[in-house]
Amino acid sequence: MKWCRFQNKGQPAFGLIEEDQVTAIEGTPWGEHRMTGDRQPLASVKLLIPTFPGTFFCAGINYGEHVRMMAAKRGVEPKYPDRAEIGYRAQNALIAHDEAIVKPKDSGPNFQYEGELVAVFGKRARKVSKESALDYVFGWTIGNDVSERDWQTSDRSMWRSKNTDTFKPMGPWIVTDPDLSAMRTVVRLNGRVVEDFDTNGMIFDAATYISEVSRYCTIEPGDVMWMGTDGVPENMKPGDVCEIDITGIGTLRNPVVAED
Repeated sequence: MKWCRFQNKGQPAFGLIEEDQVTAIEGTPWGEHRMTGDRQPLASVKLLIPTFPGTFFCAGINYGEHVRMMAAKRGVEPKYPDRAEIGYRAQNALIAHDEAIVKPKDSGPNFQYEGELVAVFGKRARKVSKESALDYVFGWTIGNDVSERDWQTSDRSMWRSKNTDTFKPMGPWIVTDPDLSAMRTVVRLNGRVVEDFDTNGMIFDAATYISEVSRYCTIEPGDVMWMGTDGVPENMKPGDVCEIDITGIGTLRNPVVAED
């Protein structure tokens, strides 16, 4: 099934996508809900971020090639993580499909995309096993972990390099039953393929992350977990359009604009 969150009569609403139509629901897709008679063409609605998470988890350094290539770029030996560790991102940075990524006036040229698979949770998870971890995932969407690398290097934390307004596109919708083993992530910049990798080729898979995080942090319905990226991203500039395609989900597309 495919679910979205969209602007409906001036208010955010969840909807079920069937072919090229969206039917609004009352409630949440992962909780109690009721189908309404409000049905609209998908092409005519304004899509919103597919969930507004209470907690925004993110996995970092989770693909081997990304570790090797980034280390080579810096001229150091690659260092691989020995356990699944998590970070956080800020809600203020979230934007929807087709909304603009704003490049700040004082940002440098190392302004980059990162295409990521995103888990959307449908049940509260606390101390769950790896074997049952995916049972707590309602579905999957796509994220773009936009990063200002000069700030990432110079600041003591990633508060602005990763969390500035508009730096976290997410969408366009949630798909409940894609085949994780068959997924590929393809990133295009102005139509040119700049990344193409096995989405599930992670150092630690989603189930490992969910189980490990839930040992310490309660995961609530509607929360999200971004699963990291592979490769070495190129720079983006105002005027560019970044598209991230993940097999079985769809395409997240966002233009880049300069700050006024």
